[in-house]
Amino acid sequence: MSSRIFQGVIVQMKDATDRCIGVVDEQGFVIACSELATIGSRLDDFQQAVGTAPEPLFTTAERTFKILSGSTARFEYAVFVEGTDAIARSVCILASVGMNEASTNFEEKHNKAAFVKNIISDNILPGDVYVRAKELHFTTDVPRAVILIRQQEATDIAVLELVQNLFPDRQHDFVLSVSESDIVVIKQLSEDEPSEQVIALAQSIEQQIQQELRIRAVVGIGTTAYHLRELADRYKEAQVAIEVGRVFENDKPVIHYENLGIGRIIYQLPVTLCEMFLSEAFKKNPIEALDEDTLDTINKFFENNLNVSETARKLYVHRNTLVYRLEKVKKITGLDLREFEDAILFKVAVMVKQYLNSQNNTKF
Repeated sequence: MSSRIFQGVIVQMKDATDRCIGVVDEQGFVIACSELATIGSRLDDFQQAVGTAPEPLFTTAERTFKILSGSTARFEYAVFVEGTDAIARSVCILASVGMNEASTNFEEKHNKAAFVKNIISDNILPGDVYVRAKELHFTTDVPRAVILIRQQEATDIAVLELVQNLFPDRQHDFVLSVSESDIVVIKQLSEDEPSEQVIALAQSIEQQIQQELRIRAVVGIGTTAYHLRELADRYKEAQVAIEVGRVFENDKPVIHYENLGIGRIIYQLPVTLCEMFLSEAFKKNPIEALDEDTLDTINKFFENNLNVSETARKLYVHRNTLVYRLEKVKKITGLDLREFEDAILFKVAVMVKQYLNSQNNTKF
């Protein structure tokens, strides 16, 4: 914190009182004062009293002090006023309010983490990004990954501390708490760092949260941002990755926006259009006509790239048994999954059905 910020508040209050007003640091040195000659001196009475002071507001034989609240739990500064009477107490409280407000505004304006948080939250105009970045000596055009960590079921503040410890470089990497359950990591990358390394990093974060805190978390990753102004869009991509993954990849704790595939498109479709598509895809019978065993067979068939022999081997059934089951699907739905176009139509229809069920909170 710059002493000139505190000095600016003191100058504005100087005409309102004849009492000496100032600010001391944790060692008792005066860093700002209405009596300029006092700046740089040490207040011995403060040092003796602060260790035993039970309250933020306390007095010595000569002065009234009030500890200033800060962004950390550790004491950093205190405001003092000459005298111990009621007037000194009132002036000291009012001065502390002004100092706290000034320090908060200073931190919001000059703190890099707050700046990045404003960008991803769309709380700053695009034109102001360049101005603030220049003020903070912030490099604008380096690649950065945006990783969103969302705690599931239970939430714990310890998760934030754990993730912060994983990224000690506070000048280039930022760990931001955006809600009770969401934490965002903005990680500066090297020029040629592939997305696979970012995914590996996200997996490592998720595993450590699970192993050390026993908290289940899902992690969404946006595409690489190559400029500060892109961070907000990449943050939205990470949010979409988690939401789409919840529908189509609910068994995966880490989802990259680049790997969402057709699910990303389906997620943006209106419900009425999805319902219309299902009715056109399944003209003979709805997809609910298929029992769970048949659906499991179909899923395994897709996992093995429509290979009948390989699917039969994985299911531990005879090839003819699998052919019989696929004929049954054709009879019920009118779609032959051994035909590429029918298989694509069925796969998309299943995903559309999953999406509709997620909107209605029902199980498919």
